[in-house]
Amino acid sequence: SLVDIALHLRRDRSHIIWGEKIIMRYLTFLLLSFLLFGLQGCTTSISKGSDRRTEGTYIDDGSIADMAASRIKKKYTDKVHVNVNSYNRKVLVTGEVGDESVKADITRIIGGVQNVTAINNELVIGPLSSFSSRTSDAITTSNVGMRLRDSNKELRADRITVVTENSIVYLLGLVTRKEAGIANEISSTSRGVKKVVPMFEYID
Repeated sequence: SLVDIALHLRRDRSHIIWGEKIIMRYLTFLLLSFLLFGLQGCTTSISKGSDRRTEGTYIDDGSIADMAASRIKKKYTDKVHVNVNSYNRKVLVTGEVGDESVKADITRIIGGVQNVTAINNELVIGPLSSFSSRTSDAITTSNVGMRLRDSNKELRADRITVVTENSIVYLLGLVTRKEAGIANEISSTSRGVKKVVPMFEYID
């Protein structure tokens, strides 16, 4: 009967909708995982582009970040949440640790890495951030980066490194004061940004 056919079609449609929801949830999970592990605490890009650092310094920064992170991970395993970024041999460390002694020890560990000239320790004393918080930070980093790239103003996005921790955006780079002002404005008006901390080195 027409009623039976209608009920059959409705059940089929329900199964299709349910299947689509499962697929969308899976794709969303993959996207968030990529953002979390691939974008959070952005490090130096693979391509140097128009970055004003010398080739040697650019390579040193990658080595410094990798070495420092490895030494911290080896000692503290998963007891801390630490992101290490190096720009022009100056290190920014963000995340969460259990107490002041651990925070000081991480400064010591980073200071022992070859070629480090300065350390900005922005570690917070408290519980480790949640998966959702880190995912949100990754999305914010991506959003700020895309807005910088899309800007038609006098700014090259590959001259700036964006790091987000607990909705606080840190900006690193060798820039002019005008470029810094543009980057600060774009970052501070981006979705999900609670505060912007410029850590630029000025060339003018």
